[in-house]
Amino acid sequence: MVRVTTDSTCDLGVYGAERGIEIMPLSVILGSDTYRDGVTITPKDIFDYVAKTGVLPKTSAPSIGDYEEFFAKFVDAGDTVIHLDISAKSSSSNEHAVAAAKKFGGKVFVVDTKALSSGQGLLVMKAYDLLQQGMSAEEVVDTVNALRPKVNTSFIPDRLDYLYKGGRCSRMTMYGANLLKIHPLIEMDDGQLVPGKKYRGSMEKCIAAYIRDLAEKYPKYDRTRCFITHSSADAELVEVAKKQVSEIFDFDDVLETVAGSVITGHCGRNTLGVLFIAE
Repeated sequence: MVRVTTDSTCDLGVYGAERGIEIMPLSVILGSDTYRDGVTITPKDIFDYVAKTGVLPKTSAPSIGDYEEFFAKFVDAGDTVIHLDISAKSSSSNEHAVAAAKKFGGKVFVVDTKALSSGQGLLVMKAYDLLQQGMSAEEVVDTVNALRPKVNTSFIPDRLDYLYKGGRCSRMTMYGANLLKIHPLIEMDDGQLVPGKKYRGSMEKCIAAYIRDLAEKYPKYDRTRCFITHSSADAELVEVAKKQVSEIFDFDDVLETVAGSVITGHCGRNTLGVLFIAE
């Protein structure tokens, strides 16, 4: 049997669990306490901690030993593993998984998705789909690697407070953006996050414009599924995104997921993205 696994930054929620996709948690560190993403900590814990301390949580990748133990339980059961990780430019999780895989003599394939959040999750789901269609592990890995540049991983934050605290923008940029209601597009480019177009106005207005821009940029796309992923966003904002996506795109499934603690800890509450695979 070939198993698909991933790490907790994939933000798949129930969609991964119902497919039996095993997840390796990253660690989230609040002060002197360490938690397992998606297991012993929630995004609310992040918001409460940052509100109380003014300090962002730290994150830590699983060690090589952690990955060896994780992979061993599948290989020892006779399975082959395809493991899809957060971008190697965003975390050492992939590097550690690659090192651990060497112990298993070609029974573990590790893929750098060059994405994060449900952009990574899209490739995880695609790998699962391809296995169900009868592809071999090698064929799945080759196909997923070829799809990596076609994954739209992008999002718009409501405020820049968390990005400022994380050293990703200046204090002046944060104050100016928050005062003028500027919401910059943040997107993945070859495995790393870069700033894009700046939207101005309410989040509802900006999200609607962002989705229209996605439709213009990606006129052809894989219709299988789309993720609307957010960090505990307001229900009204999520509904705006769902309505806009249903009117402009033609996906078979539009899936809503809530970002886990690792992703939330970098972007803050009310961030929202629409993610899918282009053709």
